[in-house]
Amino acid sequence: MTNSKLKTVLTVFGFIAILFTLLPFVALDYWWIRMFDFPHLQLTFLTVSAILFYIIKFDFKQWRDYLFMGLLMLCAGYQFSKIFPYTSFAPYEVLNSEKTDSKISLFTANVLQKNDKYGLLQTMSKKIDAEIMLFTETDSKWMHALDHNMTASYKYNMKVPIDNTYGMLLYSKLELIEPQVHYMVSDSVPSIHTKIKLTSNDTIQLYAIHPTPPMPQENPTSSDRDAEMMMIAKLALDSKYPVVVLGDFNDVAWSVTSKLFQNVSRLLDIRKGRGLYNTYNADSYFMRWPLDHIFISSEFKLTEVKRCDDINSDHFPLLTILSYEPEDRKLQQRPYPTKNELKRAEDQIKKFKEERLKQK
Repeated sequence: MTNSKLKTVLTVFGFIAILFTLLPFVALDYWWIRMFDFPHLQLTFLTVSAILFYIIKFDFKQWRDYLFMGLLMLCAGYQFSKIFPYTSFAPYEVLNSEKTDSKISLFTANVLQKNDKYGLLQTMSKKIDAEIMLFTETDSKWMHALDHNMTASYKYNMKVPIDNTYGMLLYSKLELIEPQVHYMVSDSVPSIHTKIKLTSNDTIQLYAIHPTPPMPQENPTSSDRDAEMMMIAKLALDSKYPVVVLGDFNDVAWSVTSKLFQNVSRLLDIRKGRGLYNTYNADSYFMRWPLDHIFISSEFKLTEVKRCDDINSDHFPLLTILSYEPEDRKLQQRPYPTKNELKRAEDQIKKFKEERLKQK
């Protein structure tokens, strides 16, 4: 390939990267726009690679070269700014715990409903032995497979096996208080809401969710996912108990929706300052991002977070060990949401409800 053709190819690639960077700024929730919230790490790598290749290979002779390079650098800077909080260069949002007691371990795994390698997860869950285990995409086959492993040790549970990839199973060694299944945006997409009594006799609030992704085979827009996340954010904000929200969010932590979720709920992200802990896609080394999350209120500190091994699913499981330390909550509290943030959350819920009315 001649230098002229190579430069043309690189320029076309650069403008595609610029387009992909700008698309998430479009205030529409169509899946083909919202999907570009996800690959910021990949776009950062590709854009920086293009910049370096362009500088090494070609001489800058025209103003167009400088303009193009300036735009690429702006894109690379913006892309990196999205993922920077999840690198080791950024400060922790959740402080490390130095205590050896008051621990609570939580394990969550999207099992992939069609996955029939039950033994991999059975062995892993038995080895990890977390106090709270949440499994998503679980149908009745998965329930029977996991029950065989869980019944003896996990006295408390809430099971919602469904064969539409939105089934959910919650097993707990700690007492569940008033556990309920809610269908917040659809009668086929459950979430589990329960209070949990810790070994210290303190009570916390747990929300387990698995909203639908903005994909053509699921939902053409992100309105369902966004509305459910805003509903949970408001519940967390108003909760009189410390809150844990976990599950497969079908969203990345740096998206506009997730940022608004955090701002409204005042919950903390354990990943910030520690790493991406990409849980999806387990089948691809390059196209990976964090979809399975745990957000916590300021009463908790972190003892450990770990992405677990492959279980033949398209998701990796995530293990988190927290420490309940309410006496230090003021050290890491997020500010109260602004009126504008609350209005944006309400608007997303209102938009979802209006769309539902039109469909009836």
